Order: sequence, then structure tokens, then C-alpha cells
Amino acid sequence: MEEAEALEVVVMEKSKHVLGEEHPDTLTSMANLAGTYRDQGQWKKAEALEVVVMEKSKHVLGEEHPDTLTSMANLAGTYRDQGQWKKAEALEVVVMEKSKHVLGEEHPDTLRSMANLACTYRDQGQWKKAEALEVVVMEKRKHASGEEHPDTLTSMANLAATYSKQGQLEEAEALEVVVMEKREQALGEEHPDTLSSMANLAVTYSDQGQWEEAEALEVVVMEKSKHVLGEEHSCQGN
Repeated sequence: MEEAEALEVVVMEKSKHVLGEEHPDTLTSMANLAGTYRDQGQWKKAEALEVVVMEKSKHVLGEEHPDTLTSMANLAGTYRDQGQWKKAEALEVVVMEKSKHVLGEEHPDTLRSMANLACTYRDQGQWKKAEALEVVVMEKRKHASGEEHPDTLTSMANLAATYSKQGQLEEAEALEVVVMEKREQALGEEHPDTLSSMANLAVTYSDQGQWEEAEALEVVVMEKSKHVLGEEHSCQGN
């Protein structure tokens, strides 16, 4: 990761020198470096670059250009990672509305922007706002990509989590069963996404007092996690 960062710094500086600060290739190099900073948890460094990329993209390409919208979404993600929910939300609303206008409601980038905004609503405990968006994302992904597509299953899992947070446990369970079964079929029982969906369903069973069903799943998750990840693998949140 440090080698990648060092190379990206060189590329960015040379691009600035040769092409100028507002050239699309320069902006791409800045965005790449910001992404590396994000991966390292260096949020402030990422944020500083992403603000520049966003502002210059607006100036050079216009507010509705897909690259500008991507830069806004990246900055929003960095704000979200730092717990700056309102800043993230403000950008994500703009990205979603402009994506709808430019790309259409069913475009994958539009649906991703809706899912990101829903995530930010969830982080703030705004469950109904999150639910409303997640239902739309799930239905449109089903229509566009089919029920078994990984993005569709992710959207179903997100909606299930939102239902669970609101105490709508039967609705959560119904979705989680589908997600688990389709992931088992597509990815196999030992895939981390399958194990995560099994663990989520186990929690929902437990919350409803269905102890035997919860225990049965938890045993499977534990045994398969040992086999896949090893005994000493740290516990991951779902």
C-alpha cells in the first residue's frame, strides 16, 4: 500500500506539472491517491484531495458530468467514514438527484447513489427514509439484474437490516432466508458473504425467540468459519 501511495504521488505531481491541475488525467491521479489514503484510513488526506477533485471537476466538466458525480460520491463516502453524516447526506442527495436526471432511475450508478444515501440515513437512525430508498433499489435491481445478482442480494440484505432495526422481524427474516439460500446456491456454503447472511438470519431468529433455529445456524457459521478462516481469525461485525 505504501508503494502504491508513493507511485501515485509521483504520477499526480508529474501530471500537474505536464498537463496542468485541471486536466482530467490529473484529476484521475488525484482521485486514485485519495482512494489509497481512504484504504489506509487517512481520512483527512483523502478528504483534502477529494474536495479539490470535486471542485475542479465541477469547473471543468460541469456539475452533471458522471466524473463529477463520482467525485462527489467519493467525498461523501469519506465524510461518512468519519461520521460526518450531514455533510455526506447533503452530497449524496445531490448525486442521487442528478444521477436520476442524467442517467435515469434504473442505471446502476443511480441505484448505487440511492443505496449510499440509504446507508447514511441508516447511520443516523432515519429508518423510514432508509427503508423507502432500499425498497426502490431492491425492486429495480431485481428488474434490471435478476434476483440472484450479488447487487440485488446486497440490497435485500440491507433492507432486511433496516427492517430488523425497526422491529419488523418477520419481514427481515423473509428477506434473509432468500439471501442466504441464493448465496449458498451461487457462492457456496463457505463463502464469507454466505456465512454473513447465515449469521444475520441467526440473529433475527434469536430476536424472535427461535432459539433452536438460531443455534443451528450459529453452529454452522462457527464450524465453517473455523475451516475457512482458521481458529484465530478475529470476529467481524455484520
